[in-house]
Amino acid sequence: MEALAALLRALAPDEIVPAVGLLVGSPRQGRLGVGWASALRERPPAASEPSLTIADVDRAFSRLAVTQGSGSQRARAEILADLLARATTDEQDHIVRVIIGELRQGANEGVLTDAVAKAAGRPLADVRRAAMLLGDLGAAATRALTGGDLDVGLTPLVGVQPMLAATAASVTDALALTGPASVEWKLDGARVQVHRAGDDVRVFTRTLHEIGERVPEIVEAARALPIDDVVLDGESLGLDLDGNPLKFQDTMSVGTTLQPFFFDVLRAGGDSLIDRPLHERKAILASVVPPRLLLPTLDTADAAAAEAFARTSLDAGHEGVMIKSLDSPYQAGRRGNTWRKVKPVHTLDLVVLAAEWGHGRRRGWLSNLHLGARGDHGTFVMVGKTFKGMTDALLEWQTAELQRIAIGDERMPDAHVVHVRPEHVVEIALDGVQRSSRYPGGVALRFARVRRYRDDKSAAEADTIQRVRELL
Repeated sequence: MEALAALLRALAPDEIVPAVGLLVGSPRQGRLGVGWASALRERPPAASEPSLTIADVDRAFSRLAVTQGSGSQRARAEILADLLARATTDEQDHIVRVIIGELRQGANEGVLTDAVAKAAGRPLADVRRAAMLLGDLGAAATRALTGGDLDVGLTPLVGVQPMLAATAASVTDALALTGPASVEWKLDGARVQVHRAGDDVRVFTRTLHEIGERVPEIVEAARALPIDDVVLDGESLGLDLDGNPLKFQDTMSVGTTLQPFFFDVLRAGGDSLIDRPLHERKAILASVVPPRLLLPTLDTADAAAAEAFARTSLDAGHEGVMIKSLDSPYQAGRRGNTWRKVKPVHTLDLVVLAAEWGHGRRRGWLSNLHLGARGDHGTFVMVGKTFKGMTDALLEWQTAELQRIAIGDERMPDAHVVHVRPEHVVEIALDGVQRSSRYPGGVALRFARVRRYRDDKSAAEADTIQRVRELL
Protein backbone atom coordinates (compact mmCIF):
# COMPACT_ATOMS: atom_id res chain seq x y z
CA MET A 1 0.00 0.00 0.00
CA GLU A 2 2.76 2.44 0.93
CA ALA A 3 4.59 1.67 -2.33
CA LEU A 4 1.47 2.46 -4.34
CA ALA A 5 0.87 5.65 -2.35
CA ALA A 6 4.46 6.77 -2.92
CA LEU A 7 4.10 6.15 -6.64
CA LEU A 8 0.88 8.14 -6.80
CA ARG A 9 2.42 11.08 -4.93
CA ALA A 10 5.22 11.24 -7.51
CA LEU A 11 2.89 11.54 -10.51
CA ALA A 12 2.43 14.75 -12.45
CA PRO A 13 -1.23 15.81 -12.78
CA ASP A 14 -1.45 14.73 -16.42
CA GLU A 15 0.01 11.32 -15.57
CA ILE A 16 -2.60 10.35 -12.99
CA VAL A 17 -5.41 9.12 -15.26
CA PRO A 18 -3.23 6.98 -17.55
CA ALA A 19 -1.24 5.68 -14.56
CA VAL A 20 -4.39 4.53 -12.79
CA GLY A 21 -5.42 2.65 -15.94
CA LEU A 22 -2.03 0.96 -16.14
CA LEU A 23 -2.12 0.03 -12.47
CA VAL A 24 -5.54 -1.63 -12.56
CA GLY A 25 -5.13 -3.11 -16.03
CA SER A 26 -7.81 -0.97 -17.67
CA PRO A 27 -6.28 1.61 -20.05
CA ARG A 28 -8.21 4.82 -20.43
CA GLN A 29 -8.49 4.22 -24.19
CA GLY A 30 -10.62 1.12 -23.66
CA ARG A 31 -10.13 -1.55 -26.31
CA LEU A 32 -6.82 -1.26 -28.12
CA GLY A 33 -7.56 -3.63 -31.00
CA VAL A 34 -4.71 -5.96 -30.05
CA GLY A 35 -5.61 -9.60 -29.40
CA TRP A 36 -3.92 -12.35 -27.44
CA ALA A 37 -2.02 -13.70 -30.44
CA SER A 38 -0.58 -10.31 -31.40
CA ALA A 39 0.41 -9.42 -27.85
CA LEU A 40 1.96 -12.78 -27.02
CA ARG A 41 3.90 -13.47 -30.22
CA GLU A 42 7.67 -13.18 -30.12
CA ARG A 43 8.75 -9.91 -28.52
CA PRO A 44 11.67 -7.72 -29.53
CA PRO A 45 14.72 -7.78 -27.24
CA ALA A 46 14.05 -5.81 -24.07
CA ALA A 47 15.81 -2.53 -23.32
CA SER A 48 18.65 -2.81 -20.81
CA GLU A 49 17.74 0.42 -19.01
CA PRO A 50 14.32 1.97 -18.30
CA SER A 51 13.46 5.02 -20.41
CA LEU A 52 9.73 4.77 -21.11
CA THR A 53 7.47 7.35 -19.48
CA ILE A 54 3.79 6.99 -18.67
CA ALA A 55 3.12 9.49 -21.45
CA ASP A 56 5.04 7.32 -23.95
CA VAL A 57 2.88 4.28 -23.14
CA ASP A 58 -0.30 6.36 -23.14
CA ARG A 59 0.48 7.81 -26.58
CA ALA A 60 1.22 4.36 -27.98
CA PHE A 61 -2.05 3.01 -26.56
CA SER A 62 -3.93 5.94 -28.11
CA ARG A 63 -2.39 5.17 -31.50
CA LEU A 64 -3.33 1.49 -31.14
CA ALA A 65 -6.93 2.39 -30.27
CA VAL A 66 -7.51 4.62 -33.32
CA THR A 67 -5.64 2.54 -35.92
CA GLN A 68 -8.28 1.03 -38.20
CA GLY A 69 -8.96 0.03 -41.79
CA SER A 70 -6.82 -1.68 -44.39
CA GLY A 71 -3.40 -2.61 -43.07
CA SER A 72 -4.38 -1.83 -39.48
CA GLN A 73 -3.26 -5.19 -38.13
CA ARG A 74 0.26 -4.69 -39.43
CA ALA A 75 0.29 -1.06 -38.27
CA ARG A 76 -0.75 -2.07 -34.76
CA ALA A 77 1.94 -4.75 -34.70
CA GLU A 78 4.56 -2.13 -35.60
CA ILE A 79 3.32 0.28 -32.93
CA LEU A 80 3.39 -2.47 -30.30
CA ALA A 81 6.81 -3.74 -31.38
CA ASP A 82 8.24 -0.21 -31.19
CA LEU A 83 6.80 0.28 -27.71
CA LEU A 84 8.05 -3.06 -26.40
CA ALA A 85 11.53 -2.51 -27.88
CA ARG A 86 11.86 0.54 -25.63
CA ALA A 87 10.72 -1.36 -22.53
CA THR A 88 12.71 -3.40 -20.04
CA THR A 89 11.78 -7.01 -19.43
CA ASP A 90 9.56 -6.13 -16.45
CA GLU A 91 7.98 -3.26 -18.38
CA GLN A 92 7.27 -5.54 -21.34
CA ASP A 93 5.64 -8.02 -19.00
CA HIS A 94 3.39 -5.34 -17.47
CA ILE A 95 2.41 -3.77 -20.80
CA VAL A 96 1.46 -7.11 -22.35
CA ARG A 97 -0.59 -8.09 -19.31
CA VAL A 98 -2.49 -4.80 -19.48
CA ILE A 99 -3.21 -5.31 -23.17
CA ILE A 100 -4.51 -8.87 -22.83
CA GLY A 101 -6.45 -8.16 -19.63
CA GLU A 102 -4.39 -10.52 -17.46
CA LEU A 103 -2.61 -8.10 -15.12
CA ARG A 104 -3.44 -9.80 -11.81
CA GLN A 105 -0.77 -7.99 -9.80
CA GLY A 106 -2.97 -7.49 -6.74
CA ALA A 107 -3.68 -3.76 -7.14
CA ASN A 108 -7.36 -3.89 -8.05
CA GLU A 109 -9.56 -0.78 -7.98
CA GLY A 110 -10.39 -1.23 -4.30
CA VAL A 111 -6.73 -1.41 -3.28
CA LEU A 112 -5.81 1.51 -5.52
CA THR A 113 -8.66 3.62 -4.12
CA ASP A 114 -7.21 3.06 -0.64
CA ALA A 115 -3.77 4.04 -1.95
CA VAL A 116 -5.12 7.25 -3.52
CA ALA A 117 -6.69 8.27 -0.22
CA LYS A 118 -3.45 7.52 1.62
CA ALA A 119 -1.31 9.38 -0.92
CA ALA A 120 -3.57 12.43 -0.94
CA GLY A 121 -4.30 12.49 2.79
CA ARG A 122 -8.02 12.56 2.02
CA PRO A 123 -10.78 10.53 3.73
CA LEU A 124 -11.19 7.16 2.06
CA ALA A 125 -14.98 7.49 2.08
CA ASP A 126 -14.74 10.76 0.13
CA VAL A 127 -12.39 9.30 -2.50
CA ARG A 128 -14.51 6.19 -2.84
CA ARG A 129 -17.74 8.13 -3.25
CA ALA A 130 -16.20 10.50 -5.82
CA ALA A 131 -14.93 7.53 -7.85
CA MET A 132 -18.34 5.91 -7.74
CA LEU A 133 -20.28 9.00 -8.77
CA LEU A 134 -17.79 10.05 -11.43
CA GLY A 135 -17.68 6.48 -12.69
CA ASP A 136 -13.93 6.90 -13.07
CA LEU A 137 -11.25 6.22 -10.46
CA GLY A 138 -8.71 8.13 -12.55
CA ALA A 139 -10.83 11.29 -12.47
CA ALA A 140 -11.39 10.94 -8.72
CA ALA A 141 -7.68 10.31 -8.15
CA THR A 142 -6.81 13.47 -10.10
CA ARG A 143 -9.10 15.52 -7.89
CA ALA A 144 -7.82 13.94 -4.70
CA LEU A 145 -4.11 14.19 -5.53
CA THR A 146 -4.30 17.76 -6.83
CA GLY A 147 -6.41 19.13 -3.96
CA GLY A 148 -9.61 19.24 -5.97
CA ASP A 149 -13.20 19.06 -4.74
CA LEU A 150 -14.33 15.52 -3.91
CA ASP A 151 -17.89 16.56 -3.06
CA VAL A 152 -19.39 15.45 -6.36
CA GLY A 153 -23.01 14.67 -6.93
CA LEU A 154 -24.85 12.31 -9.24
CA THR A 155 -24.69 14.02 -12.61
CA PRO A 156 -27.16 13.16 -15.38
CA LEU A 157 -25.56 11.55 -18.44
CA VAL A 158 -22.43 10.57 -16.46
CA GLY A 159 -22.29 6.83 -15.76
CA VAL A 160 -22.25 5.80 -12.10
CA GLN A 161 -20.61 2.62 -10.89
CA PRO A 162 -23.46 0.18 -10.19
CA MET A 163 -24.20 -1.24 -6.77
CA LEU A 164 -23.41 -4.94 -6.57
CA ALA A 165 -24.67 -7.76 -4.39
CA ALA A 166 -23.08 -10.31 -2.12
CA THR A 167 -24.32 -13.89 -2.25
CA ALA A 168 -26.41 -16.03 0.06
CA ALA A 169 -26.97 -19.76 0.09
CA SER A 170 -30.75 -19.49 0.29
CA VAL A 171 -33.57 -16.99 0.36
CA THR A 172 -34.15 -17.69 4.04
CA ASP A 173 -30.47 -17.07 4.84
CA ALA A 174 -30.50 -13.84 2.85
CA LEU A 175 -33.63 -12.56 4.56
CA ALA A 176 -32.11 -13.25 7.97
CA LEU A 177 -29.23 -10.97 7.00
CA THR A 178 -31.22 -8.14 5.40
CA GLY A 179 -34.36 -7.99 7.51
CA PRO A 180 -37.50 -6.76 5.72
CA ALA A 181 -36.58 -6.83 2.07
CA SER A 182 -37.54 -6.31 -1.52
CA VAL A 183 -37.44 -9.75 -3.16
CA GLU A 184 -36.91 -9.30 -6.91
CA TRP A 185 -36.65 -11.63 -9.86
CA LYS A 186 -33.04 -11.96 -11.01
CA LEU A 187 -32.87 -11.94 -14.78
CA ASP A 188 -30.14 -13.51 -16.90
CA GLY A 189 -29.79 -10.27 -18.80
CA ALA A 190 -27.35 -7.41 -19.25
CA ARG A 191 -27.12 -4.67 -16.61
CA VAL A 192 -28.07 -1.25 -17.96
CA GLN A 193 -28.04 2.19 -16.42
CA VAL A 194 -30.28 4.62 -18.29
CA HIS A 195 -29.86 8.39 -18.04
CA ARG A 196 -32.30 10.91 -19.46
CA ALA A 197 -31.84 14.70 -19.48
CA GLY A 198 -34.50 16.26 -21.68
CA ASP A 199 -34.39 14.41 -25.01
CA ASP A 200 -30.80 13.28 -24.46
CA VAL A 201 -30.65 9.62 -23.41
CA ARG A 202 -27.56 7.60 -22.63
CA VAL A 203 -27.38 3.91 -21.81
CA PHE A 204 -24.39 2.56 -19.91
CA THR A 205 -23.28 -1.02 -19.42
CA ARG A 206 -22.14 -2.52 -16.12
CA THR A 207 -18.60 -1.42 -17.05
CA LEU A 208 -19.86 2.09 -17.93
CA HIS A 209 -19.48 1.84 -21.70
CA GLU A 210 -22.10 3.99 -23.44
CA ILE A 211 -24.16 1.89 -25.87
CA GLY A 212 -27.20 4.06 -26.66
CA GLU A 213 -26.75 3.78 -30.42
CA ARG A 214 -26.82 -0.03 -30.17
CA VAL A 215 -30.03 -0.27 -28.11
CA PRO A 216 -32.59 2.04 -29.74
CA GLU A 217 -35.52 0.24 -28.07
CA ILE A 218 -34.15 1.12 -24.61
CA VAL A 219 -33.58 4.73 -25.66
CA GLU A 220 -37.15 4.88 -27.01
CA ALA A 221 -38.52 3.43 -23.76
CA ALA A 222 -36.67 6.11 -21.76
CA ARG A 223 -37.96 8.91 -23.95
CA ALA A 224 -41.52 7.63 -23.49
CA LEU A 225 -41.36 8.04 -19.70
CA PRO A 226 -43.40 10.86 -18.12
CA ILE A 227 -40.22 12.42 -16.68
CA ASP A 228 -37.30 14.00 -18.52
CA ASP A 229 -34.73 14.06 -15.69
CA VAL A 230 -34.10 10.55 -14.44
CA VAL A 231 -31.41 7.91 -13.87
CA LEU A 232 -32.57 4.29 -13.76
CA ASP A 233 -30.86 1.00 -12.96
CA GLY A 234 -32.06 -2.24 -14.48
CA GLU A 235 -31.53 -5.19 -16.78
CA SER A 236 -32.07 -5.58 -20.50
CA LEU A 237 -33.41 -8.92 -21.60
CA GLY A 238 -34.10 -10.54 -24.94
CA LEU A 239 -37.48 -12.27 -25.25
CA ASP A 240 -38.60 -14.89 -27.74
CA LEU A 241 -41.85 -14.62 -29.72
CA ASP A 242 -43.77 -16.20 -26.83
CA GLY A 243 -42.35 -13.76 -24.29
CA ASN A 244 -39.97 -16.28 -22.73
CA PRO A 245 -36.54 -15.04 -21.61
CA LEU A 246 -33.54 -15.72 -23.82
CA LYS A 247 -30.20 -16.81 -22.39
CA PHE A 248 -27.63 -14.11 -21.68
CA GLN A 249 -25.53 -14.74 -24.79
CA ASP A 250 -28.68 -14.67 -26.97
CA THR A 251 -29.76 -11.44 -25.31
CA MET A 252 -26.35 -9.99 -26.26
CA SER A 253 -26.52 -11.20 -29.87
CA VAL A 254 -26.61 -8.61 -32.62
CA GLY A 255 -30.14 -7.99 -33.83
CA THR A 256 -31.92 -9.15 -30.68
CA THR A 257 -34.75 -6.87 -29.59
CA LEU A 258 -34.21 -5.90 -25.96
CA GLN A 259 -36.75 -5.16 -23.27
CA PRO A 260 -35.57 -3.05 -20.31
CA PHE A 261 -36.74 -3.97 -16.83
CA PHE A 262 -35.95 -1.41 -14.12
CA PHE A 263 -35.45 -2.13 -10.43
CA ASP A 264 -34.04 1.12 -9.03
CA VAL A 265 -34.02 4.87 -9.56
CA LEU A 266 -30.97 6.95 -8.65
CA ARG A 267 -32.21 10.39 -9.66
CA ALA A 268 -35.60 11.85 -10.47
CA GLY A 269 -36.85 15.36 -11.10
CA GLY A 270 -33.53 16.97 -10.26
CA ASP A 271 -33.01 15.13 -6.97
CA SER A 272 -30.30 12.56 -6.23
CA LEU A 273 -31.90 9.56 -4.51
CA ILE A 274 -28.90 7.33 -3.79
CA ASP A 275 -28.88 8.14 -0.08
CA ARG A 276 -32.61 7.51 0.29
CA PRO A 277 -33.74 4.08 1.58
CA LEU A 278 -34.81 1.52 -1.00
CA HIS A 279 -38.47 1.58 0.03
CA GLU A 280 -38.60 5.29 -0.87
CA ARG A 281 -36.76 4.76 -4.15
CA LYS A 282 -39.16 1.95 -5.07
CA ALA A 283 -42.15 4.20 -4.53
CA ILE A 284 -40.62 6.88 -6.75
CA LEU A 285 -39.68 4.26 -9.34
CA ALA A 286 -43.26 3.02 -9.53
CA SER A 287 -44.48 6.58 -10.06
CA VAL A 288 -42.26 7.25 -13.10
CA VAL A 289 -41.94 3.84 -14.81
CA PRO A 290 -44.92 1.88 -16.24
CA PRO A 291 -45.57 -1.56 -14.71
CA ARG A 292 -44.56 -3.40 -17.89
CA LEU A 293 -40.99 -2.06 -17.45
CA LEU A 294 -40.69 -2.98 -13.77
CA LEU A 295 -39.29 -6.19 -12.34
CA PRO A 296 -41.73 -8.35 -10.36
CA THR A 297 -41.00 -7.75 -6.66
CA LEU A 298 -42.35 -8.68 -3.24
CA ASP A 299 -41.73 -6.65 -0.09
CA THR A 300 -41.70 -9.03 2.86
CA ALA A 301 -39.99 -10.20 6.03
CA ASP A 302 -41.61 -13.64 5.80
CA ALA A 303 -39.18 -16.36 4.71
CA ALA A 304 -41.87 -18.73 3.46
CA ALA A 305 -43.44 -16.04 1.29
CA ALA A 306 -40.02 -15.05 -0.04
CA GLU A 307 -39.13 -18.68 -0.88
CA ALA A 308 -42.44 -19.12 -2.71
CA PHE A 309 -41.85 -15.92 -4.67
CA ALA A 310 -38.35 -17.12 -5.59
CA ARG A 311 -39.84 -20.27 -7.08
CA THR A 312 -41.98 -18.15 -9.42
CA SER A 313 -38.79 -16.60 -10.80
CA LEU A 314 -37.21 -19.99 -11.45
CA ASP A 315 -40.45 -21.33 -12.94
CA ALA A 316 -40.47 -18.39 -15.36
CA GLY A 317 -36.99 -19.35 -16.57
CA HIS A 318 -34.97 -16.74 -14.69
CA GLU A 319 -31.79 -17.09 -12.62
CA GLY A 320 -33.15 -16.67 -9.10
CA VAL A 321 -33.85 -13.65 -6.91
CA MET A 322 -32.24 -10.60 -5.36
CA ILE A 323 -32.93 -9.90 -1.69
CA LYS A 324 -32.47 -6.19 -0.87
CA SER A 325 -32.94 -4.53 2.49
CA LEU A 326 -35.78 -2.03 2.27
CA ASP A 327 -33.68 0.40 4.33
CA SER A 328 -30.61 0.18 2.09
CA PRO A 329 -29.17 3.24 0.34
CA TYR A 330 -27.72 2.83 -3.14
CA GLN A 331 -24.04 2.12 -2.48
CA ALA A 332 -22.67 2.88 -5.93
CA GLY A 333 -19.69 0.74 -6.82
CA ARG A 334 -19.90 -1.37 -3.67
CA ARG A 335 -20.76 -5.01 -3.15
CA GLY A 336 -23.03 -4.20 -0.25
CA ASN A 337 -24.11 -6.70 2.38
CA THR A 338 -27.61 -5.20 2.23
CA TRP A 339 -28.10 -6.73 -1.23
CA ARG A 340 -27.91 -10.51 -1.61
CA LYS A 341 -28.30 -12.64 -4.71
CA VAL A 342 -29.66 -16.16 -4.48
CA LYS A 343 -29.60 -18.53 -7.42
CA PRO A 344 -29.19 -22.27 -7.83
CA VAL A 345 -25.59 -23.42 -8.01
CA HIS A 346 -24.76 -26.21 -10.44
CA THR A 347 -21.81 -28.52 -9.95
CA LEU A 348 -19.88 -30.67 -12.38
CA ASP A 349 -17.11 -33.18 -11.82
CA LEU A 350 -14.52 -32.40 -14.49
CA VAL A 351 -11.01 -33.59 -15.30
CA VAL A 352 -7.92 -31.39 -15.09
CA LEU A 353 -6.25 -31.41 -18.51
CA ALA A 354 -3.66 -28.66 -18.00
CA ALA A 355 -2.78 -25.68 -15.84
CA GLU A 356 -1.14 -22.31 -16.39
CA TRP A 357 1.53 -20.73 -14.25
CA GLY A 358 0.04 -17.91 -12.19
CA HIS A 359 0.81 -14.21 -12.20
CA GLY A 360 1.18 -11.59 -9.48
CA ARG A 361 0.83 -13.11 -6.03
CA ARG A 362 0.27 -16.51 -7.68
CA ARG A 363 3.59 -16.42 -9.50
CA GLY A 364 5.34 -19.74 -9.01
CA TRP A 365 2.09 -21.68 -8.61
CA LEU A 366 0.08 -23.57 -11.19
CA SER A 367 -3.22 -21.73 -11.08
CA ASN A 368 -5.56 -21.50 -14.07
CA LEU A 369 -6.99 -24.99 -14.65
CA HIS A 370 -8.04 -26.31 -18.07
CA LEU A 371 -11.14 -28.43 -17.49
CA GLY A 372 -12.49 -31.30 -19.56
CA ALA A 373 -15.64 -33.38 -19.67
CA ARG A 374 -15.65 -37.05 -20.58
CA GLY A 375 -16.13 -37.68 -24.28
CA ASP A 376 -16.31 -40.85 -26.32
CA HIS A 377 -13.84 -43.73 -26.16
CA GLY A 378 -11.86 -42.44 -23.20
CA THR A 379 -11.30 -38.95 -24.59
CA PHE A 380 -11.85 -35.65 -22.78
CA VAL A 381 -13.36 -32.48 -24.23
CA MET A 382 -12.23 -29.12 -22.92
CA VAL A 383 -15.13 -26.95 -21.71
CA GLY A 384 -13.48 -24.10 -19.85
CA LYS A 385 -10.90 -22.72 -17.46
CA THR A 386 -10.90 -21.36 -13.92
CA PHE A 387 -8.46 -19.93 -11.40
CA LYS A 388 -11.13 -19.15 -8.79
CA GLY A 389 -11.90 -20.79 -5.46
CA MET A 390 -8.39 -21.98 -4.61
CA THR A 391 -6.71 -21.49 -1.25
CA ASP A 392 -2.95 -21.05 -0.92
CA ALA A 393 -2.71 -24.55 0.52
CA LEU A 394 -4.57 -26.00 -2.47
CA LEU A 395 -2.39 -24.06 -4.90
CA GLU A 396 0.75 -25.38 -3.24
CA TRP A 397 -0.46 -28.99 -3.42
CA GLN A 398 -1.81 -28.54 -6.94
CA THR A 399 1.49 -27.14 -8.22
CA ALA A 400 3.49 -30.09 -6.95
CA GLU A 401 0.96 -32.72 -7.99
CA LEU A 402 0.34 -31.44 -11.52
CA GLN A 403 4.05 -31.19 -12.20
CA ARG A 404 4.34 -34.81 -11.05
CA ILE A 405 1.86 -35.94 -13.72
CA ALA A 406 2.92 -33.46 -16.41
CA ILE A 407 3.19 -34.79 -19.95
CA GLY A 408 4.57 -31.71 -21.68
CA ASP A 409 4.63 -27.95 -21.87
CA GLU A 410 3.33 -25.57 -24.48
CA ARG A 411 5.46 -22.48 -24.02
CA MET A 412 4.38 -19.03 -25.09
CA PRO A 413 5.81 -15.82 -23.62
CA ASP A 414 4.43 -15.51 -20.09
CA ALA A 415 1.67 -18.06 -20.73
CA HIS A 416 3.26 -21.30 -19.65
CA VAL A 417 0.80 -24.16 -19.95
CA VAL A 418 1.59 -27.47 -18.27
CA HIS A 419 -0.33 -30.37 -19.78
CA VAL A 420 -1.03 -33.29 -17.46
CA ARG A 421 -2.28 -36.83 -17.57
CA PRO A 422 -6.11 -36.75 -17.18
CA GLU A 423 -6.17 -38.31 -13.73
CA HIS A 424 -7.60 -35.76 -11.30
CA VAL A 425 -11.29 -34.99 -11.00
CA VAL A 426 -12.24 -31.62 -9.56
CA GLU A 427 -15.71 -30.53 -8.44
CA ILE A 428 -16.58 -27.25 -10.12
CA ALA A 429 -19.39 -24.93 -9.06
CA LEU A 430 -20.84 -22.84 -11.87
CA ASP A 431 -23.79 -20.65 -12.68
CA GLY A 432 -24.51 -22.45 -15.91
CA VAL A 433 -23.10 -22.98 -19.38
CA GLN A 434 -23.42 -21.19 -22.68
CA ARG A 435 -22.84 -22.04 -26.30
CA SER A 436 -19.30 -21.29 -27.39
CA SER A 437 -17.08 -21.91 -30.39
CA ARG A 438 -13.99 -21.37 -28.27
CA TYR A 439 -13.89 -24.93 -26.96
CA PRO A 440 -14.26 -28.22 -28.90
CA GLY A 441 -17.38 -29.22 -26.96
CA GLY A 442 -19.32 -26.22 -28.24
CA VAL A 443 -20.07 -25.03 -24.71
CA ALA A 444 -18.30 -22.96 -22.07
CA LEU A 445 -18.71 -22.76 -18.30
CA ARG A 446 -20.11 -19.61 -16.71
CA PHE A 447 -18.50 -18.28 -13.51
CA ALA A 448 -16.73 -21.55 -12.76
CA ARG A 449 -14.91 -21.97 -9.43
CA VAL A 450 -13.18 -24.86 -7.69
CA ARG A 451 -14.95 -26.52 -4.78
CA ARG A 452 -12.67 -29.46 -4.14
CA TYR A 453 -10.68 -32.25 -5.72
CA ARG A 454 -12.63 -35.51 -5.85
CA ASP A 455 -10.14 -38.12 -4.64
CA ASP A 456 -13.03 -40.57 -4.51
CA LYS A 457 -13.60 -40.41 -8.28
CA SER A 458 -11.54 -41.53 -11.23
CA ALA A 459 -11.44 -39.73 -14.55
CA ALA A 460 -13.69 -42.44 -15.99
CA GLU A 461 -16.40 -41.28 -13.55
CA ALA A 462 -16.26 -37.61 -14.51
CA ASP A 463 -19.32 -35.93 -16.00
CA THR A 464 -19.81 -36.39 -19.72
CA ILE A 465 -19.95 -33.68 -22.36
CA GLN A 466 -23.63 -34.62 -22.78
CA ARG A 467 -24.24 -33.80 -19.10
CA VAL A 468 -22.53 -30.43 -19.54
CA ARG A 469 -24.62 -29.63 -22.60
CA GLU A 470 -27.79 -30.47 -20.69
CA LEU A 471 -27.19 -27.34 -18.58
CA LEU A 472 -27.87 -25.22 -21.66
